[in-house]
Amino acid sequence: MEAGPGAPVEGVPGLDRLPAGPALLVGRRAELAALRAAAARPAEGRSPVLVLAGRPGSGRTTLAARFAVTVAADFPDGVLFARLSAPDGGRVPPARTARRLLEQLGADGAGVPLPGAVEDGRDEPACVALREALAGRKVLLVLDDVRDAGQVWPLLADEPGCLVLATTAGPLTGIEDIDPVILGGLDRQASGELLGDLVGGTRISCDPVGGADLAEACASRPAALRLMAGWLRSNPELAVTDAARELARAVREADGKAAGPGPGTGPGPGLGPGTVAGAGTGPGTEQVAGQVPGKGPAAGGKDGPAKEAPAEDAPAEGKDGRRPADGARAGRGRRPAAKAGKQTADGGGKPVAAGGAPVAGAFVAGSPAVGTATVGTPAAGPKAGPPTDPAAWVKPGPGPAEPVPVPDNDPLIGAFTLLYGTLPPAQARLLRALTLAPAQTADLRTASALVGCPAPEAATMLAALAERELLGEEAPAADGTPRYRVPGRLYPRLVRLREREDRPAEIELARARLLERLVRLTEAARALLDPAGGAGPEPLPGPLRLRSADQARQWLLGERDVLLGAVADAIGQGDLDGSAGRLVTALLRSLPLTGAAAPADLYQLHELVLTVAERHGKPRRAAAALLNLGDLQAAAGSWEQAAGHYRAALEHARSADDEPLCARALEGAAGCHRALGDAVRAADWYGRALGLRQSMGDHAAEARLLARVAEAHTAQRRFDEAEREYRASLSVLRRLGDERGQQAVGAALAELRERLDAGW
Repeated sequence: MEAGPGAPVEGVPGLDRLPAGPALLVGRRAELAALRAAAARPAEGRSPVLVLAGRPGSGRTTLAARFAVTVAADFPDGVLFARLSAPDGGRVPPARTARRLLEQLGADGAGVPLPGAVEDGRDEPACVALREALAGRKVLLVLDDVRDAGQVWPLLADEPGCLVLATTAGPLTGIEDIDPVILGGLDRQASGELLGDLVGGTRISCDPVGGADLAEACASRPAALRLMAGWLRSNPELAVTDAARELARAVREADGKAAGPGPGTGPGPGLGPGTVAGAGTGPGTEQVAGQVPGKGPAAGGKDGPAKEAPAEDAPAEGKDGRRPADGARAGRGRRPAAKAGKQTADGGGKPVAAGGAPVAGAFVAGSPAVGTATVGTPAAGPKAGPPTDPAAWVKPGPGPAEPVPVPDNDPLIGAFTLLYGTLPPAQARLLRALTLAPAQTADLRTASALVGCPAPEAATMLAALAERELLGEEAPAADGTPRYRVPGRLYPRLVRLREREDRPAEIELARARLLERLVRLTEAARALLDPAGGAGPEPLPGPLRLRSADQARQWLLGERDVLLGAVADAIGQGDLDGSAGRLVTALLRSLPLTGAAAPADLYQLHELVLTVAERHGKPRRAAAALLNLGDLQAAAGSWEQAAGHYRAALEHARSADDEPLCARALEGAAGCHRALGDAVRAADWYGRALGLRQSMGDHAAEARLLARVAEAHTAQRRFDEAEREYRASLSVLRRLGDERGQQAVGAALAELRERLDAGW
């Protein structure tokens, strides 16, 4: 038995980002050795990719974290970690992953690109920025729960000094030159050690046959074994043989209720060596669904920010048809040369090392070995050296892969069903409610809001659920508060239980309590960071309270994904727009006070504002949101996208008959045309904005726009018109008594006269 990934390697940043995982781990020595051997091979061209594949509950994330700790010293520039699937199976676009990885690398908010016209593909700005940032560094990227190759290859840099470790439940075909290490069940000795540690050595050692039967009933998968160990701890009067018998009964009952074989319950067309057939009947019998070695399906303004919705109705923004639509774009990559020491297949189909000797513990088609590492066999045929065309990195493939489900007759579900039945009602209710938490991640602050109980009681229940292996432990919050996560393998079943056992009104009330709790916490953080900005809300109870400006800043930054996820979830469902709007407003006021607010996060919030405004037919608020989106794009130099936002804002402002917003939109669009070098359109749009400002009597804006029109005329070599507009601007500024403005416009006019006198 070995210690888990707890003690960080001296001097290597980022290990604290890895999932905490179990305190003790067993077995997997062959798999670790296979990963180390693959990581040690020479790399050329791009970052090498290791793939760790296994069914839900096989322990692939835990093993990836342990491997990362063992090799961290080889990557002094740090360890990066990202999950590429939500617990509900949702696919995280590579651009979003790239933005988070850039932040982990230390890029400031302004250095993280805004969302582009596409969220997939190597051309997405964040993916390009990440690859550039990785150049010349030695970094380990751990990408957990990858759905398809399209999530990985946009992140692969032209930097062989980096290493990418991807975990996946299904096939990860499409990226060249990867040989997956496939997790089956634990071997018999490791299964016994795990049960002995979790249940009690005496209880297992007194019934070795029962322990072996229980391990076999669990298919020797770590997650199922841990759940059954929790069930045995909850039933100290029962023998280990009773646990095996009860689990077999639960699986049979689930199988009887299933209408025919479900996904993954039996072999189907195209399944071959390296595929999962059903839940497995014993240790080492699992392979990855659809993974046929060497082949298989490819996976394929000066006026300041516009004011948006007030707190009670604030906003969420969605996509407007006039703005660039999201879509997918094919990417490119490069395939490196065959690596020294790479495993190849001999005539009998056994993987062999470069020297010709069979690889110990390697996968042999048709006869999986118990407790050994399973390595996919590379495609037969000669391999060329590294071509210059990056397209050779990835084979074109279909759209994103579907998540690999856990069938009802899987031992994992049977073990969960037994353990769930032993929970006290309050703990069972909390476990179901945690599926409502953003990203299914919670601490005592969010958990107590979901179920409406005191914070200490919520903390006790969270710890009890984690001790029963029903929650995974996450890295603690900045103030040391423990954080937990609903395992993705259990999420679908918990959602079904919640829909069956909890009334819709109770679910909606829990979501509303959570949003209001987050609003109060965010407002409290804002009050601590900016005491002069107004009083905060009524203080929260002691265990929930933020106590200093530094703690408030760390909480906002550490819980940013949870806060953004809560808003997006609420606005996506559309039934709590008032509470969601208040949280959007609080975040827009609070995040900039941290000094590390990423424009990409503000962009997401303004998009959510737009969604709610358009949903409720609020054109003025929609126009304000679009203006803010345009300002963010303009600040990032994305002039064409900014112009699209400004034009859409103009349409909404006109429908609301709001002249100031119309003038802002016209001036913003004119600035985009000016930056793009289109002086004719710039002069036209500036002129239209000028007419509106003059009709409104806004003389300061009139003087500014007269100077802008003069600049546009100068660019068109219409010097007489330019001089006339400069003089008109000076006249307005004199009436206003603006001496600084007079100096600036006077200098521009003098420069124009000098150039004309010089024959320009």
